[in-house]
Amino acid sequence: MRRCVELALLGKGEVAPNPMVGAVVVHAGKIIGEGYHRQYGGPHAEVHAIAAVKDKELLKESTIYVSLEPCAHYGKTPPCSDLIIASGIPHVVVGSVDPFAKVAGKGIEKMLKAGIKVEVGVLNEACLELNRRFFTFHQQKRPFIFLKWAQTLDGFLDIDRSHPEFGQPTWISNELSRRMVHKQRTEVDSILIGTNTAWKDNPSLTVREWVGRQPVRLVLDRKNHLPADLHLKDHSVRTVVFTQEAAVSSEKLEYVQIDFRKNIVPQILGWLYEQNLQSVVVEGGRQLLQAFIDQEMWDEAHVYIGHTWFGSGVPAPKLNALPTKHELLHDTQLQVFIR
Repeated sequence: MRRCVELALLGKGEVAPNPMVGAVVVHAGKIIGEGYHRQYGGPHAEVHAIAAVKDKELLKESTIYVSLEPCAHYGKTPPCSDLIIASGIPHVVVGSVDPFAKVAGKGIEKMLKAGIKVEVGVLNEACLELNRRFFTFHQQKRPFIFLKWAQTLDGFLDIDRSHPEFGQPTWISNELSRRMVHKQRTEVDSILIGTNTAWKDNPSLTVREWVGRQPVRLVLDRKNHLPADLHLKDHSVRTVVFTQEAAVSSEKLEYVQIDFRKNIVPQILGWLYEQNLQSVVVEGGRQLLQAFIDQEMWDEAHVYIGHTWFGSGVPAPKLNALPTKHELLHDTQLQVFIR
């Protein structure tokens, strides 16, 4: 099962909105086939693992280990539980049950009815951790929420308005941490910023220092005043503007009306859920980040602490939690908080 988890991680950033899954086929104590879900819409882990077995007769005396319950429904591909039954595999070991309504125990039930011995819950915690985003999305009916910001050693996000350089992008972290941010973007479905960040920093929010897919760009613009020449409006990547004003959408620039007189956080999360976007990175500024924190709407926070000192400015958000992980990136420290 540990090998299943290792294999599953190879699909990170490629399989969403599907979960990451790994599978191995074992005969007489030896792995004779292994595979993982490589790409959304492509064959599942079990298909690759079974296909990798050279002598198919051995399947009738083998055990297949799968990090997540084999599916029982027709989606982009046929049910994996049917393939396992047809292959004659007599023993299946499952890491965790699939919370997706179309599976949710149905794959296990189908295999048991076919006379297959099924064990469930082997390395359950590791298998659940593997797909926290997927489980959060289906169980809590909202995307998995990352918070991300960079702050100075003395706890500031930005210089204040009286500073002569206010209005220009302010760099706090280093190049290595920026590459890590771009890597994270390839692994999430969407990224959200507020109006002030869009205006002041004019960010592209695209993947440039890593290789991978582009997240959907999300920006708040209550009065739809952000200028048309911003990078966010270059039509290169799907971009969504949350606004209270009516506006005409185009293929890659969408305007979604929400009620700014009410709490905007559940409105945004509800829209993301409806769009099947299973994860979002909230990049701030402070007001937006603090709104998610105060409403306890976050799952993981990445805080980059740069080797800089402002003395005054815009204070960083207040997160009443202790970091679970520290990583030194040259002169920048990454603190990871997990709820």
